[in-house]
Amino acid sequence: MEAFQYWVQGFSVATLPTNLMFAFIGCVLGTLIGVLPGLGPAAGTAILIPITFNLDPIGAIIMLSAIYYGAMYGGTITSVLVNVPGEAASVITCLDGFQMAKQGRAGPALGISAIGSFIGGTFATFALMVVSLPLATFALRFGPPEVFALLVVGLSLVTGLSGRSLLAALIMTFFGIMLAMIGMDPVRGAPRFTFGITPLYDGVGFVPVVMGLFGVGEILISMEKPVLEIIKTKLKDLLPKREEWKVSAGAIGRGTILGFFLGLIPGIGAIIPTFVAYVVEKKVSKHPEKFGTGVIEGVASPETANNSYANGALVPLLTLGIPGSPTLAVLMGAFIIHGLTPGPFLFKERPDVVWGLIASLYLGNIMLLVLNLPLVGFWAKLLEIRYQYLYPGILLFCILGAYSLNQSVFDVGVMVAFGVLGYIFRKLDWPLAPTVLALILGPMMERALRTSLEISGGDMSIFITRPISAVLLILAAIVLISPAVRGVAKRAGKD
Repeated sequence: MEAFQYWVQGFSVATLPTNLMFAFIGCVLGTLIGVLPGLGPAAGTAILIPITFNLDPIGAIIMLSAIYYGAMYGGTITSVLVNVPGEAASVITCLDGFQMAKQGRAGPALGISAIGSFIGGTFATFALMVVSLPLATFALRFGPPEVFALLVVGLSLVTGLSGRSLLAALIMTFFGIMLAMIGMDPVRGAPRFTFGITPLYDGVGFVPVVMGLFGVGEILISMEKPVLEIIKTKLKDLLPKREEWKVSAGAIGRGTILGFFLGLIPGIGAIIPTFVAYVVEKKVSKHPEKFGTGVIEGVASPETANNSYANGALVPLLTLGIPGSPTLAVLMGAFIIHGLTPGPFLFKERPDVVWGLIASLYLGNIMLLVLNLPLVGFWAKLLEIRYQYLYPGILLFCILGAYSLNQSVFDVGVMVAFGVLGYIFRKLDWPLAPTVLALILGPMMERALRTSLEISGGDMSIFITRPISAVLLILAAIVLISPAVRGVAKRAGKD
């Protein structure tokens, strides 16, 4: 009964005219970000955080969340028409989606993607409403040691599952923690790692850092890519044929379940659910040899899993305060900027924000279905915008956004510096997610660590004598050690 009251409260908040407008604007901007290759949801969300500075927290979070899952929708269009994913999770869609476009069947490919994404997102939102309250209630029992261990698990999951090199991921995590420590010591009140630079007394600004790493860095990387060739095809026939509906129904159902449950695991990333869904679909198919030649279930399953994952990944963010991807780390930073800390206490202190956001996901999915089916031709036209016009505009927006934070040229310099670093890290194939996550979680981990040691009188055993924190730390150790163990076993097998 209590949950039902929260649901009603959430819809009463989400259906306010201003919040509906913010959700719609976010869906439009998110789709646009997904359509334009080289941006992606993390970069797009980071770049657009400044436009929410003067909004109330609920409206700002609703808009930024709509940008997040809207970009998941929009990335499909470039995968099908250009064979270049608008965001990483749409990589697998290129295999069959682009082949369908070459056969003149881009319409059904985009149509089934939009419908599958709607179904997956809607189911995941309902499941989010069901599991969030019990999980948040359980998490309220956590003390500082458990909170510290939980944050270590979240950071280790993202680190252990990031990229091909565990060493590179650990270096990037350490880099993020060092950035988080810049500023005033929270206990002694003395500056640390500021090198006498006055603007650093407040720490390194989150927004300039992520705008540089993701926004400017992505622009520099994208400028190296060749001009895209767009498949010219008719988009008027968007609905699949009757026999295609039959094979797509099972694919959509399996993609929905897989995407949601994989979204519950922090650090799994948006790419893995789509690949798993595609592999599962190929395994259960009666004609697996046709995958990669333009079968509609090869588009339906990963695209459904993509959006189901997007909403499912909000569960650990909202209930435990652990973002499971770079985009969610940016979104968590937006929460903090607006005075909100994701986690179980948010359900208790600001239920209007949590349930209003969850209810807005339902409405956003409906808006995205309307935006993507009738207007798909319009979104496809945007692919013809020349990069030499597009990227200077985005870069100017980044500069204005970084400056508007504190009216500080120093923040613009921070953004540019981290833009260059983001470009270098991308060229080295070093993951950015651990750095961003460590930058956000670092202060929270330090606070939980110091409080725990104050409780125990400086005795570190408090983390292993309390069952929950001990189990969580063991889990973190397993996550970090297992890649090294697999590597040793693989080399031993070759010998």
